[in-house]
Amino acid sequence: MPALGMTQETGTVLEWHKAEGQPVAKGEILVEIETDKTTFEMEAPATGILFRISAPAGQEVPVGVMIGEIQEGAEDLQPAARRPASPKARRLAAERGIDLAGVAATGPDGAVLAVDLSTPVTPSLAPPASSAAATSPVPHSNIWRIMAQRTAAAWSSVPHFYLVREVTAVSLVAWRDSINKRSSQKVTYTDLLVKLIGAALREHPGMRSRWVEDRVEQLHDVHVGMAVAVEEGLVVPVIRHADRLGVSEICAQRTDLIQRAQSRKLRPEDVSGAAFTLSNLGMYGVDGFQAIVNAPEAAILAVGRIAPRVIARGHQAVVEPTIILNLSCDHRVVDGARAAKFLTDLADLIEEPLALLERPASAPATP
Repeated sequence: MPALGMTQETGTVLEWHKAEGQPVAKGEILVEIETDKTTFEMEAPATGILFRISAPAGQEVPVGVMIGEIQEGAEDLQPAARRPASPKARRLAAERGIDLAGVAATGPDGAVLAVDLSTPVTPSLAPPASSAAATSPVPHSNIWRIMAQRTAAAWSSVPHFYLVREVTAVSLVAWRDSINKRSSQKVTYTDLLVKLIGAALREHPGMRSRWVEDRVEQLHDVHVGMAVAVEEGLVVPVIRHADRLGVSEICAQRTDLIQRAQSRKLRPEDVSGAAFTLSNLGMYGVDGFQAIVNAPEAAILAVGRIAPRVIARGHQAVVEPTIILNLSCDHRVVDGARAAKFLTDLADLIEEPLALLERPASAPATP
């Protein structure tokens, strides 16, 4: 079981694309694996025969534990006898501790099907429980389960502090409208915010740091994570080198990442390397909220909707579109003053985003 992140402890085998005894070629898709961050297709590391599968579909396996064995150049070898069965039947058998050898099979060529493992339910003679007390388990994915564990761990172990600022969004709205009038792409406020966050992170290296094993590690590159809700839970794909990309490039990356997140096709490199995450709930009508830091990252920015609000302009009360920024930080990585300076610079960029055009061309970020 490969390790795809610093905090990953286990992975779940979802589906084997080859059966024991079948030939495999190096580089072809061999097995589908689910981690806390993504589902990815693992390629065969060598050419030969899939001699043994030691972790059937549905099994959760610790990182570093053997899940299968390929015998290179062993086309004439055969694996130990194993009852033919569908992937779902193998998973159910593993979960219930059932020996497939003793199951009456109804599938083709004597294969065990999931239906062969069904256990008839004996009607209960007890009176039904009251509707108020009736409950039923809600099925959830491995991604959701580990998300729950990680957020609980982050909430209890990361010393959070929060900075809140309301920012005028007149120029941000005009910038987006101008781009969309000239482009066939559908640029979103998330795209613009990723661009501006990348520019601010380039100037604030402390905000692109992580807390790792009782020390702070600073990342050289400016990679920005985006919190994305999918059916299985919450994933955080990463826009890489956000400080160097144009808005159209960010838009293209975001569109591709979200499509692959929804179809469970994210690669390990798509969900790694970020030190800062953006969580945007503005499209759901949320005005503002506080987000939990995506440990071991330094901070997460929660943004709500752009809405007309009453603000003071000079000595007059005016109505302008504003956006509420809520910055959650890990106090082990960054202190209040440094986080406030970052938020101030980001707010200035949001209020005057075209100021980016006056800056010198981006250079590779340095620590």
